[in-house]
Amino acid sequence: MNVVEMWKVVAAMVAVEFGLALVNILFKKALNAGTDRLIILVYRQSISAVFLIPFVYFWERSSWAKLTVGVTAQMFLCALLGLTLTQYLFLVGLHYTSATFTCAFINMVPVITFVLALPLGMEKVKMKSKSGKAKVFGTVTCAIGALILCLYKGIPVTNPGHVVENRQGAKGYGPGSAFLSAGSLAWSSWFLIQSRIGQNFPHRYSSTLIMSFFSAIQSAVLCFITDRNMSNWILQGELQILSVIYSGIVGSGLCYVVMSWCVKQRGPVFTSAFSPLIQFFAAVLDVLVLQEEIYLGSILGSVVVILGMYVLLWGKGKDEDTCDGVPKTTDGCNYQDSAQEVSRQ
Repeated sequence: MNVVEMWKVVAAMVAVEFGLALVNILFKKALNAGTDRLIILVYRQSISAVFLIPFVYFWERSSWAKLTVGVTAQMFLCALLGLTLTQYLFLVGLHYTSATFTCAFINMVPVITFVLALPLGMEKVKMKSKSGKAKVFGTVTCAIGALILCLYKGIPVTNPGHVVENRQGAKGYGPGSAFLSAGSLAWSSWFLIQSRIGQNFPHRYSSTLIMSFFSAIQSAVLCFITDRNMSNWILQGELQILSVIYSGIVGSGLCYVVMSWCVKQRGPVFTSAFSPLIQFFAAVLDVLVLQEEIYLGSILGSVVVILGMYVLLWGKGKDEDTCDGVPKTTDGCNYQDSAQEVSRQ
């Protein structure tokens, strides 16, 4: 991949993370106003599916003939893990905590993705190499950062004079951390499954539309099981309407299309590595829009997680620059030349 193509992927992922951070801010305000979490998901995924129909019709309508039962089943599972469960668990965690704290857990997604990819053979660790040691060190460091996020809240940083905490908010950070951890695990699984789908069905608009459709049905079923009060389905106020429209078009539509393309271009671990940008954008919007307090524990935990994550990515980058320990040439891996070099030694 040349420099121009690389920067296209980087720019695309920066835009995606900003869009997702804004989704979190809007949802926090909507949840504070009393909007039901599952109803948000139903509207969000339905709007996403409708929004993508014209793109699929004009650009990818012939691709549907290539759909198989296996790929469709993968999309159903991908929708359940990466859309329905991930977004629901993050919404529950967001309700208990804040947008900044919620986005801090997203920082763990690249490491969880890497750990899950190991038994599947999508990633390898050679302990005798520097890259292998870096991957292990980065993973352990991220786990320590996650524990700090879960167990230590600390004093407010944005308003240091305010040391008295709301008891209900303090209690909420415990269950909120549990839901956010489960959501991070589900989202990491999405990256891995999406990587396989991209190999078998490389049509990002069609796959995103199908997954949004499946997720809308899954969310609606869960909603009717847990709450049959039809009055909750009526959105009240411009904020709730704006939240579901924006999250459907941008959050579940455009962002997932772009992420699917980036996964195909650079792989699941590289794509998920941009997750910390969500927290940066959310922290700025949190203070400016919601006037939320940012706590010391969130900052310390996030710094440790980000440090570990980029050590892990450094190790992964070193692996990509070599072919079984031999540096790559401009033409990629030349295993014949590598074998001859080893024999000379």
